Amino acid sequence: MKRIITILILAFTLALNAQSNFEKGMQKAFKLWEDNKLNEAEQFFERIAAAEPDEWLPNYYVAQINSIKSWNENDLEVVNAQLTKAQDYLNNAMAISKDNYNILVMQAQIYTNWIALDGRTYGMKYSAKVTELYNQAYALAPVNPMVILSRADWNMGSARYFGQDTKPFCKDVEKALALFEDFKPELFHPNWGRRRAAEILESCNK
Repeated sequence: MKRIITILILAFTLALNAQSNFEKGMQKAFKLWEDNKLNEAEQFFERIAAAEPDEWLPNYYVAQINSIKSWNENDLEVVNAQLTKAQDYLNNAMAISKDNYNILVMQAQIYTNWIALDGRTYGMKYSAKVTELYNQAYALAPVNPMVILSRADWNMGSARYFGQDTKPFCKDVEKALALFEDFKPELFHPNWGRRRAAEILESCNK
């Protein structure tokens, strides 16, 4: 009996250490990101993802960083490599966490980046998928401000492209901004979009 208790205590201690290492690693990666050391943060998330194969979050953030990096990149080969890497890591996250609205939104954003890169090539391929992904995410998390904002932002962009009125979607952006006030995600979980919601709402009111 004493041996069993000792084994249980050892297993519990190892679990706590593993959790502590994961948390320390994530905090370090976010600090690098906060300091605008995007490449270093990305590499740190990659190491965490390799060390923690059951955690979807580091894979998600590698995907998000590469998605963000593609925004201001003009070299098509570089953008292609960034979005391909983003997709690879997001696929890892999907394999770990099913029906995850954060992952669905990130997938929609990666597809949107492809469309922005070459609308003629990727518009027909991905536009309907983006709409479907946002609808799926909304069905899973109808009061999540990031989901509501991203869906509204996409709908406004689509309306603008087809020469339609974007005003009907302003109420969704307003709702998202209000929800951000009390939004408290789990530790290390995605928490972005408040500033974007404020910017869009400001343009709505002009």
